[in-house]
Amino acid sequence: MSTRKNLNTAAARILHLLTTRCQTPSHLQQILAQLLIQNLRSDTTVAHRFITACHSLNLLTSAAFPLYINNRTTPNTFVCNNLLKAFSHSSAPQKSPVIYSHMHRNSISVNNYSFPFVLKALADLRLMKEGRSVHAQVTKLGFTNDVYVGNSLLNLYAATGNMALCGQLFDEMPLRDVVSWTVVISGFNEAGRFDDALIALERMRSEGVMPNQVTAVNALAACAGFGALDIGVGIHEHVKRSGWELDVILGTSLIDMYGKCGQIEEGLRIFKEMSEKNVFTWNAIIKGLALSKNGKEAVRWFFRMEEEGFQPDEVTLITVLCACVHSGLVHMGRRIFSFLADGKYGISPSVKHYGCMVDLLARSKCLDEALRLITDMPFQPTVSIWGALLAGSRAQANSELSETAAWKLVELEPQNPAYYVVLSNLYAEMGRWSDVEKVRKLMKERGLKKDMGSSAVGLKNQECFLELVI
Repeated sequence: MSTRKNLNTAAARILHLLTTRCQTPSHLQQILAQLLIQNLRSDTTVAHRFITACHSLNLLTSAAFPLYINNRTTPNTFVCNNLLKAFSHSSAPQKSPVIYSHMHRNSISVNNYSFPFVLKALADLRLMKEGRSVHAQVTKLGFTNDVYVGNSLLNLYAATGNMALCGQLFDEMPLRDVVSWTVVISGFNEAGRFDDALIALERMRSEGVMPNQVTAVNALAACAGFGALDIGVGIHEHVKRSGWELDVILGTSLIDMYGKCGQIEEGLRIFKEMSEKNVFTWNAIIKGLALSKNGKEAVRWFFRMEEEGFQPDEVTLITVLCACVHSGLVHMGRRIFSFLADGKYGISPSVKHYGCMVDLLARSKCLDEALRLITDMPFQPTVSIWGALLAGSRAQANSELSETAAWKLVELEPQNPAYYVVLSNLYAEMGRWSDVEKVRKLMKERGLKKDMGSSAVGLKNQECFLELVI
């Protein structure tokens, strides 16, 4: 009795320290020493608090993991589930499947609380094969009717891009809730299958399941991707009827949908209604204005964003540069790019930023400047960059630069017949028939055939090659 009382006292003291005195890694190490001395590793309450403290101090891997997952101790299911949960929400989700394997090797029971955490980690890590193995265990142990486990499996398949298995599992689930439908809609969005996402939304409605705000955000993304303005307006009406606050996520999703569906004025109205905004909200407005070919307004909103204290990110700068491309704002594009290159925004220019500038300069008949930029850039030029230069030089009948760009494209994509066709046509226009024959011979040697319509390759870059990062 005395021993049990002493243990209870020691546990109470450690719990008190974990709650009130554990603020640094040094504090945690001192508490860990006491935990080991008092042999309280198996105390579930202490374990829960200790793992929570490790998580908050980012010491899960160095303290909690070696304490419980070793050859000397066999933690119970509750402790293992705490570890699974903590690691699945940490910067080291790869430890979750290790803990799960440890449970199996040591005959520690898994339950319906174990699976969602390990499946979340596997989804984040995109580990499809391991996820299928866990799915087999779910079936073997009879947890297929648990909606939370089922939703976690749906998320795994959606995250790994296997929408066929995701859809099959969804149709087989005996119980589905709003989360189930939302995961499927989100998965179709991520796969670029916006039409299927909207079909799933309609099925959800027909089965009487009411969407929540997360569903609405995902459905709006599908509307934006598919250009389904009518459905997007219907979702907006549902938002109003439900009395949902236009928080930064929902409001930004509505702005993005209206902007991509050509109704940026409605997006601007929503922007004014929102009490809180972030960089994504501003990006949606600038992108919508750029897509509506209103480059001057997009640039004006870009500078207004800065004035209101929001720091542009990489996407903001790509978007505003693309707006300059669409509207021919070469001077403004140069100005913004020079700010970027000088470090004003705290971002180093990426190959996409350089690509926008090459596109802008090539369209604006500044071919020599565009070529200098390509030569000086600290990256290997991409297909899109040489394609932009090719389009610009072809539009201005600059045969020499067109030839250079076309050969660069052949070097980068030697199996793409379109570039050979451009070269062949270019040489034919110049009357260089021997070079035409050389190009055709090269195509034959490489087993390439001319595709119908491929001679128009140079025009594919007439839209901003980044498509405004849609």
